[in-house]
Amino acid sequence: MSTPLVRLDCDEPTARRLVAVLGEGLETEAAACAAFEAAEGRWQVAIHFRDPPDPEAVRALVRAAAGEAAADALVFVSLPDTDWVARSLADLAPVRVGRFFVHGAHDRARVPANAIGIEIEAAQAFGTGHHGTTAGCLAAIDMLAKRRRRAPIRAGAPRGRPTGACGFLDLGTGSGVLAIAAAKSFRGLVIASDIDPRAVGAARANARLNRVQPLVRVLRATGTNAATIARQGPYAAILANILLAPLLRLAVSIGRLAAPGGWIVLSGLLPAQANAALAAYRAQRLVLQRRIVRDGWVTLLLRRHCRARRER
Repeated sequence: MSTPLVRLDCDEPTARRLVAVLGEGLETEAAACAAFEAAEGRWQVAIHFRDPPDPEAVRALVRAAAGEAAADALVFVSLPDTDWVARSLADLAPVRVGRFFVHGAHDRARVPANAIGIEIEAAQAFGTGHHGTTAGCLAAIDMLAKRRRRAPIRAGAPRGRPTGACGFLDLGTGSGVLAIAAAKSFRGLVIASDIDPRAVGAARANARLNRVQPLVRVLRATGTNAATIARQGPYAAILANILLAPLLRLAVSIGRLAAPGGWIVLSGLLPAQANAALAAYRAQRLVLQRRIVRDGWVTLLLRRHCRARRER
């Protein structure tokens, strides 16, 4: 038996865009799309098909998402049946960000005694901690955890979270690594959502693997469009590691879901895009607290201040 495979070598923004678009454009039962970091900052997109695909149809999807050059550069091959995603992720080294130590099963014994270990299974979903956007968000969560140990993470109260607020909302959860990090740090409820059913399955599996499944509720949703997300709000912290365009579309709804004194972590932004995101979220009366730059990507930590009381 062999697996039809379509491969593309490209830059990282193109890889992320293709995974996001093709995840919607392909039938999930017939194909799976994943992206991996290759050598020297290049990325590779791999689309595995159950049956041989129509090359022109695949090229048309890629052309619409990433342009003519990407469509022309597609390589169609046939490979022996192998779990190529697991094989690629198995060679990744662990990542240390603050107290977090993100690793695969092969590095389980290497978790330092003072670290918060997060084990991520190989899956067709972003979030191994190696990418600058994920690392930036982990750094932001670590900052909030340190702040919570020194002082409350919300305004106007001695401890805990904003009144009536659920713990964390993780939009575009991918592998679930950020939701797991939040659950392990704060031991509170985390709502994690993703548009991709493969990501939802991967995040649930990783939550079980890391023994936080009672705290991490994973659901499939487009943006904030889910009754559960609205019902569980307002949130003490909202994580959105996606891309500029959806971040701009979600600015109003994210602003409404943030509790007074709540925190918002935005990522998936190139340096040239950060000010556009800031403008949209400042319009929702959110204030920039920290700008984190990792590997050429920007993570923004903002806060909705509480007017009623002053922080002690």
